[in-house]
Amino acid sequence: MSKTMFDKIWHRHTILSGEDGQCLLYVSRHMVYDSSFHSFEFLKRRGLPVKRPDQTFATADHFVSTLGRKIDAIEDAESRHVVDLLHSNARDRGIPLIGLEDPRQGIIHVIGPELGIAQPGLLLVCADSHISTLGALGALAIGIGHAESTHVLATQTLWQSKPKLMRVTVAGDKPFGVTAKDIALSLVSMIGASGASGHAIEFAGSTIRGLSMEERMTVCNMAIEAGARVGMVAPDETTFAYLDGRPLAPRGAERDRALAYWRTLPSDGDAGFDAEVSVDAEDIAPMVTWGITPGDALPITAAVPDPAAEPDAEARTGVQQALDYMDLAPGTQLTDIVIDRVFIGSCTNGRIEDLRAAARVARRGRAVVPAMVVPGSTPVKRQAEAEGLDRVFIDAGFEWRHSGCSMCVGINGDTGAPGERCASTSNRNYADRQGRGVRTHLMSPAMAAAAALTGRLADVRRLEEGVTE
Repeated sequence: MSKTMFDKIWHRHTILSGEDGQCLLYVSRHMVYDSSFHSFEFLKRRGLPVKRPDQTFATADHFVSTLGRKIDAIEDAESRHVVDLLHSNARDRGIPLIGLEDPRQGIIHVIGPELGIAQPGLLLVCADSHISTLGALGALAIGIGHAESTHVLATQTLWQSKPKLMRVTVAGDKPFGVTAKDIALSLVSMIGASGASGHAIEFAGSTIRGLSMEERMTVCNMAIEAGARVGMVAPDETTFAYLDGRPLAPRGAERDRALAYWRTLPSDGDAGFDAEVSVDAEDIAPMVTWGITPGDALPITAAVPDPAAEPDAEARTGVQQALDYMDLAPGTQLTDIVIDRVFIGSCTNGRIEDLRAAARVARRGRAVVPAMVVPGSTPVKRQAEAEGLDRVFIDAGFEWRHSGCSMCVGINGDTGAPGERCASTSNRNYADRQGRGVRTHLMSPAMAAAAALTGRLADVRRLEEGVTE
C-alpha cells in the first residue's frame, strides 16, 4: 500500500498500537536542554536510570547569557542554577553534554543538524516544539511535554496518537527579496495560526526542493506556528550533501547502507494526505507581522487591517485586541511603523546563511536603533567571524553576541523595555514574549537589518537591487 514519508517513519518506530489509537514509539534520539531539570528531578526521586544515555544529548540554550560563555556570565542566580543543573545531571548520568564552554554549543535545534544528531528516518524528540526544525532533514521530529520527556528518559519510548497528514506544495520561482521566512509567514497567514492543528506537514514542490538545507529548516521550524505538530521535507541530494562529514553522520559502508534507506523515505507518488494546500511562490512578497500571532502577517507593502472589515464578530474582536496591544491604528502603512529595537537570531534564523543575508543589508548603512545579532551556535559564530561578518555588523552599529535563544524567548535577560517595538527574526510574536509590553514584528534577517538601518519597518527590496513593487 502506498505510504507517505511520515507513515514510513512512524510505522518503523511503532512498538505497539493501543485500542485507543495511541501508539508506543521507539525514540531514536532525545534532546534535552536547561528547562529539562524537572524530568531529571523526577528520575532522581524514583531512583530511575536513563535508559539510553548514549542516544540522549544535552545542551543549555534558553537561560544562557549571550554576553559570555562562562557560567558566571549568567547574572540571574536561578538561571545560573538551572544551567548548572543540566551540566551536572548530564555528567552524572553519562549523557553526551555540549556544555556552555564547548565549541559546539548552541541552540538545541541548531546544533542537532550541525552535529548530525538529526538524520533522515530517525524519530527525534525534545521538550520544545521547535524541534520540528529537524524535520527538514527527513526526520520525524516531535515536540513533547516535560512529563513525556521524563518517560523517554526512563524508557526511550513515547506514547503518541498519530496526527493527520497535510501536504503543503510550494511551487514556482521565489521573487526577488523573498526568503524562506517569507514563505513560512505567508503560509501561516494563509491558513491561520491553527490551520494545521492536529496535522503533520510535509512540505513539497519545486520551491521547497530548490531551498538550501538551512532554508528548509526555517520553513519546518515555522510549521509549529500554523498549529502543526510536525514539519518535514523529503531527503534528497541536498540533504545527503549537507550531512556528509557531520560528526555523528554515518561514514564509509555505514553511510552506503544509510543512503540506501534514506532514498526509500520520500512519500510514494500516489500516497494520500488528509489535507492539501498549494502556494504559488511567485505571489509571495517580503512579509512582516502586525499583530500578536504569526498568522497576523502581511506583505510589507500592505497596511494595518481594519477590524470593521471583518465580517465575523470573533475575528473582529481578535483583530482589535491585537491592534490594542500593538498600539497600531487601522490603515497605517506598515512601512510607516517606527521601531525601537532589532533582534537577529533564534533557532528560526540564526544560521550562517541568515547572518550573511543580514550582513549584506547591514553593509549599506548604519543602525539607527539598538540592534543585536545572536548566532544560533558557537560554530555559526566562528564561521561568521572567519568570513568577517562580525566586523560588518559591528561597523554598522550592531551588537555582536554569543549564541543562545536570547530575545526569542526573553528569559535570559535579553528583553526589550515595556512599550518598545522590536523587529525580530524569531518565530513568535505573542504578547510579552520579548519582555512585558514589548511589541514584536516578525520578519526575515534581511528585513530586520533593513529595519535597523531605517528605524522603521522597511521593504528590503528598496535597499537592494531589483524591482520594489
